[in-house]
Amino acid sequence: MDVETDVIVVGAGPSGLMAATCLARLGVRVVVIDGKSGPTRESRALGLQARSVELYDQLGLAERVLSEATRAPSLHPGYGRTEFGTVPLALLGQTITPFPGIQILEQSRNERILRDACEALGATILWRHELVSLDAHEDDGAVSVVADGPDGSVTLRAAWLVGADGASSAVRRARGIPFEGTTNPLSFFVTDALDATGLAEEGVNVRVEDEGFMLAFPMGGPGHQRLLGIADESPDVTDEVAEEAAKRMLADRFGVEYTETSWFSRYRTHHRIAARFRDGRVFLVGDAAHVHSPVGAQGMNTGLQDAHNLACKLAQVVAGDASEEILDEYEHERRPVAERLVRTTDAVFSRVTSRSRLARFVRTRLLPLVGPLAVRLIPRAARGERLYGYVSQTRIRYRMPGAREREHVLGRRLPWTGDNYASLRDFTWQLHGYGVDRPAVERIARSLGVQPVAHARDPFGRLAADRVYLVRPDGFVAGVAAPDVAVAALHDALGAITRQTT
Repeated sequence: MDVETDVIVVGAGPSGLMAATCLARLGVRVVVIDGKSGPTRESRALGLQARSVELYDQLGLAERVLSEATRAPSLHPGYGRTEFGTVPLALLGQTITPFPGIQILEQSRNERILRDACEALGATILWRHELVSLDAHEDDGAVSVVADGPDGSVTLRAAWLVGADGASSAVRRARGIPFEGTTNPLSFFVTDALDATGLAEEGVNVRVEDEGFMLAFPMGGPGHQRLLGIADESPDVTDEVAEEAAKRMLADRFGVEYTETSWFSRYRTHHRIAARFRDGRVFLVGDAAHVHSPVGAQGMNTGLQDAHNLACKLAQVVAGDASEEILDEYEHERRPVAERLVRTTDAVFSRVTSRSRLARFVRTRLLPLVGPLAVRLIPRAARGERLYGYVSQTRIRYRMPGAREREHVLGRRLPWTGDNYASLRDFTWQLHGYGVDRPAVERIARSLGVQPVAHARDPFGRLAADRVYLVRPDGFVAGVAAPDVAVAALHDALGAITRQTT
């Protein structure tokens, strides 16, 4: 069977399905292939940060996401059996995003939500189809793929291909892209625990002690927790023995007990990043491009944002609204985010799991002393909201081509004002004004050929009443100008970004 399409996505995990859903929503023909028979069942990825829920909201899926997720409004750090206190994440984020706190929604549920949306939008998902070969033909502007399925081989041909096939990416290997980094020597476990006790029920629990750590995520329902920690490293140990050892360790060191588990799994953590995210007509997103430790619940979220960023660019190119040159900006924007994430999570995770004398001294002597004070101070500190912005991934900033003036919101996702995100569901270039006369906003937008959006003044003061804001289809601010010079200034900004004369 031969299939012609605009974009091929290899991998039906959260990143691949987010890319496909965004592309289909933007009118791009897309086919997804995956060797699995359906969405994942057992998931290590759990935390859904505010920025990711905003992406779901742009797709009209936030209501379902929130109905299936377990909200974790707080963080509960501690040492051993002792909790230091509560960090109110929802309170810190209440003026930053419509979705403060962390939503606990495991990878499998994200996949099912995106699969349903993807298919409803007309995209094709070929389950049980394994990638066999990949050829990019730069001379005729096409990528061809052969996949083995239950009814034989399928040949697919498209202008572009997105590799979203995980840390062991066949796409990355086929293109000869190095995957540079390290593997943590320790083994870790994740288990789905029932009737768990010794934890703060409604928040994310983080505990450390001399030789280990524990993460606990509420999964909904009393005592239902997803637990992560360091596993038994003995050679040839079975999962059954490792599970019993983990259960004893959690009880002895952290005072956490449970009656049974629905599943238990062991794994190793990696800190790696692909040497390049674009190779001609082939792109890498998610774990195919970068992997790191579970610290901060960042991994799945970063992959979702990779996919969203790339899909919005590809859709403009396919529609003829932008030059192919803008696709270079995907790597320019997303690789620094991945580099910073790999670097910071590696540093934090190394300190948490290190067996060195210094690391143990910090964990056993200093942390129990300063931890309780830090937890009390964070909600009151001026930088508390900034810290939440980093964790929630709402403070990510991109360099905007052609930017002449460094406005504080330029290159960031459009600040939330309480009611200004509904228009982003149109996935269009927009001109926003906050306190600017509506006729002026409409006149400038008409000159630029973009959608006008006029709002009242920003109650939080992040968007000025003497500026208008050019907003990309992915919700990032691409240009800022005073209304009297906006047509010329933003015309240049729009042209620099799309690589076209508007």
